[in-house]
Amino acid sequence: MPVRSYGVTPDGATVDLYTLGDESGLRAHVITYGGAIVGIETPDRNGVRANVVLALPSLADYLAQDAYLGALVGRFANRIGGASFALDGVDYRLSRNENGNCLHGGRVGFNKAVWRVLDYADAPEPRLALRHFSPDGDQGFPGGITVDVTYSVSGGNTLRIAYHAESDRPTVVNFTNHAYFNLGGATTANILDHEVTIAAERFMPIDARLIPTGEMRAVANTPFDFRAPHAIGARIGEKDEQLAAALGYDHNYVLAGSARVEPQFAARVRAPGCGRVLEVRTTEPGLQFYTGNHLDGTLRGSNGEIYGKHAGFALETQHFPDSPNQPAFPSTVLRPGERFRSATEYCFGVD
Repeated sequence: MPVRSYGVTPDGATVDLYTLGDESGLRAHVITYGGAIVGIETPDRNGVRANVVLALPSLADYLAQDAYLGALVGRFANRIGGASFALDGVDYRLSRNENGNCLHGGRVGFNKAVWRVLDYADAPEPRLALRHFSPDGDQGFPGGITVDVTYSVSGGNTLRIAYHAESDRPTVVNFTNHAYFNLGGATTANILDHEVTIAAERFMPIDARLIPTGEMRAVANTPFDFRAPHAIGARIGEKDEQLAAALGYDHNYVLAGSARVEPQFAARVRAPGCGRVLEVRTTEPGLQFYTGNHLDGTLRGSNGEIYGKHAGFALETQHFPDSPNQPAFPSTVLRPGERFRSATEYCFGVD
């Protein structure tokens, strides 16, 4: 069934599950709680289908977890240092939920909202359009904003996520999806053998609170150089102050190219054992590469598998972390009368 009930939240809100695509190619499952991707099924080189994102057994599990599995993230993806920023001469204090920072929108971010369905269709292109309204002052952010996110499947192998937003006051915005991928299938223990390519010559070093220092450092001659394919596990254990600060990879990459009006190549990941390949394209200027460093085994998948450290990786397309406090970074300010737009495509294949 393309649509079915997924459960009810403690405050009585109904959560539904939508399926996009079919068994002949890519099939994605999305719930209205957090707009979360709870499944992406795709075949390997032998035609064997598997779910390639970390997923939980039930709505109760999604309500209880704080790892943002598969969720839409906002108002501001990634971190805002000190949970504060100034805009047009006004200081704003935000919800603090990680080391004194505002992470992924604060304690009650978009990942905890039940999104409203605007549109759903399975032909000619499977799509699901969701909307969420965040009022003025939500988690300390100024302005009431309306955010529309559309999931669509095209070509039998590509999941596209398109974001649109408007605000009634000057504010800052930054959106992403926080799916954790494991191309070997969610029952595979970890992703350390996955080979990663990232189209970036620079990455952003972080301080002890995981906030960018403002430097954009060349990846050359560092463990952060993925301009050519490298296995995730090949250098993740090296003695490096940046790897030590994040307990692995949890850094923003400055993507090559500018004026990314249409999605451009950002990254490619290959699982050598099964042959599945994921290519990411985006209009965003940044890509947060995260290797599940804080997964600690407390979450379990639908088949009882344990999600321990490095069980999955995330490729979060976004603007740069802490941009409201970093004048040299691309602006994340959204003003009345303007319309925020971005798009990211996850394209699956085999080799």
